[in-house]
Amino acid sequence: MAAPMEDDEPVGSDDYYSLLNCPRTATQDELKAAYRKLCMVCHPDKHREDEDKQLAEKLFNQVHTAYEVLSDPQKRTIYDIYGKKGLEVEWDVVPRTRTPQEIREEYERLQKEREERRLQQRANPKGSISVKVDATDVFDQYDDYEEEERFPRVEISQMGISQSVEMPLTSKDTATLSGSLQSQNGMGGGTVNCSLRRITSDLGWAEFEVGAGEGLFLGLKGHRIISKGCWGQVSGILQSTPRGFRPGINTVVSRQLDKNTAGFLVWRWGLGSNVTSQIVRTTPTSSFQASAQLGIPTCFIFASYTYKLQDEDQTSCKVVAKAGTFGAMVEYGAEKKISTHSRLGAFVSVGVPTGVMVKVKLNRANQMYLFPIHLCHEIAPNAVFYGSLVPVLVYFAMKKLVMDPYLRRQKEEDLEKKKESSMKETLEKKREAESAVRLMQATVQRIVEAEEAKQGLVILSAWYGKLVASENGGAEPGKVIDVMVPLQCQVKDSKLILTETSKAGLPGFYDPAVGEDKSLRVVYKFHSVMHEVTVEDDEPLRIPKQSHKIPDPS
Repeated sequence: MAAPMEDDEPVGSDDYYSLLNCPRTATQDELKAAYRKLCMVCHPDKHREDEDKQLAEKLFNQVHTAYEVLSDPQKRTIYDIYGKKGLEVEWDVVPRTRTPQEIREEYERLQKEREERRLQQRANPKGSISVKVDATDVFDQYDDYEEEERFPRVEISQMGISQSVEMPLTSKDTATLSGSLQSQNGMGGGTVNCSLRRITSDLGWAEFEVGAGEGLFLGLKGHRIISKGCWGQVSGILQSTPRGFRPGINTVVSRQLDKNTAGFLVWRWGLGSNVTSQIVRTTPTSSFQASAQLGIPTCFIFASYTYKLQDEDQTSCKVVAKAGTFGAMVEYGAEKKISTHSRLGAFVSVGVPTGVMVKVKLNRANQMYLFPIHLCHEIAPNAVFYGSLVPVLVYFAMKKLVMDPYLRRQKEEDLEKKKESSMKETLEKKREAESAVRLMQATVQRIVEAEEAKQGLVILSAWYGKLVASENGGAEPGKVIDVMVPLQCQVKDSKLILTETSKAGLPGFYDPAVGEDKSLRVVYKFHSVMHEVTVEDDEPLRIPKQSHKIPDPS
């Protein structure tokens, strides 16, 4: 059996392609030509001094490793998909004709095995906190008869807390402990539940649940995949009441209607019997949900539509409408990502008999914080207006004064930590680059002499790093390096071609500005005319075509 990778670091590095200066689509002939070109510089037999031989041997081993991986179809496929970390996995012995899809499936199997081993050390805490605020005194004028003016009263009318923790016992058994507390108008209560779920097969699972709070609760649930795109779930409930135990049954059947649409049919019998049908459609840009319920004593129809904006904050706008036996309501609002693991949303609900309510929701990882603010018992235009406007103004004020400065400071701190953690590696890369430049000196001298003889391509100066945009060019001190020698070494037949990968992986290069945007500026002479070109770090470079002429100062 293979041993899976032991971390979750991202993979897919292009170092090997950058080292050989080859595109990801390079053929075997192109890889071989790039490898032979570098061997002319870094092969140990090309150098006489002992120190040079040692430096050349180290660089040659790196180049040989890159070529060995990329010239092997199977290793190259693994590297292209998973990067260097994928090559460290001890793959099972397989035929050399293995396809990329088979390699993906093998890797996913290894990842699944790793997750199963981690089950013993991982819990999945989930929770929610709800705080309902009664601010109806601000808009409801029930006390107009009072002569003395008073400040409107705002108070917390209801609170609720729920929390659950999963405890994996084996790869098939999971125990869940959950509890909740509620308090409203001076009255309170709570429940505690414990459940045990077992995966019975690839097609289903069974779960037993016991709980206490407002009486004893017993439940037995089963889930089964009926066919492709169709599953069913049945649960039996035994709930204690002042009149004794009352049984109940919940049945759910789901059918995948197409790639983006699923339908649900729910039947409940017992306390509050009803039948509900639901349809859910989800696409990359929107989601729609509609349902209808018939039952005793509640009947309603419900519809919601969410549109997802294609922006970096993953903003979504939502509209909800519901009408039933006990009233109707319309809700609208928006939700957006405010940090890596957090989403903030605000919604306005207008209905009968609830009146006007603002709901502020914050999701942080698996925790949800909900703050419903009841503004008015009636549908008052001023409550609707302020309920819609104030959250938007508060959000932009908080974003400008608090969130943006915090995120900017956090980004700067993360960058500094990244620089500190990579300082040792950067120094090592710098020494390797300097060694490579030393080995290139003799080769570069021969290339320059040959190019000058035919008025070809000669690199006059080249700088790589955090360049400062200005009329005369420039660079941020300490964050640029001179790369004239390694670039001249890449010249062949009066042409210099660099692929679209990061230049930091080229022989003789290293990253002088970790985590920051970098550029490459080259000044060269071709046919006795000076030219200059600047490209971003991951842009391809082809000269002498891609450049502009520098005027002769004379």
